[in-house]
Amino acid sequence: QVQLQESGPGLVKPSQTLSLQCTVSGGSITTNFYYWSWIRQSPGKGLEWIGYIGYSGNTRYSPSLKSRTSISRDTDKNQFFLQLNSVTPEDTAVYYCARWGGGRGGMDYWGKGALVTVSS
Repeated sequence: QVQLQESGPGLVKPSQTLSLQCTVSGGSITTNFYYWSWIRQSPGKGLEWIGYIGYSGNTRYSPSLKSRTSISRDTDKNQFFLQLNSVTPEDTAVYYCARWGGGRGGMDYWGKGALVTVSS
C-alpha cells in the first residue's frame, strides 16, 4: 500500500515562497511509470493540478502556474517537493500530493492534504 504524507509550514506571508514536501512510503518514486503530482484546492473551488515529477525526474507544470513553480525530488529519502514563489492570498489552499499512473487514469493514491494559508 502506497502512502503519501504532505508536510510544511501552514502559514506563508505574501510574496514569499511556499515550500512543501511529500514523503512516500510503500513504493519508490523512481518506479516506472509513475508520476508524482501536486494538486491544490482553494476554498470554494475545485481541484487544480499544479504539476508533477516523473519516475525519471522529468517535470511538467500547469501553464498558469509554471512561472512560479518548481517540483524536485530526493530519491534517497523517497520524497518530492513543491516550491511556489511569490505567493498571494489567492494561493491559500489545501495542497495534496498524489500518484498518477499515466494515461487516462486518475490519481490512484493521495496524501491527506496540507492547508497552507497566505497571509501577513
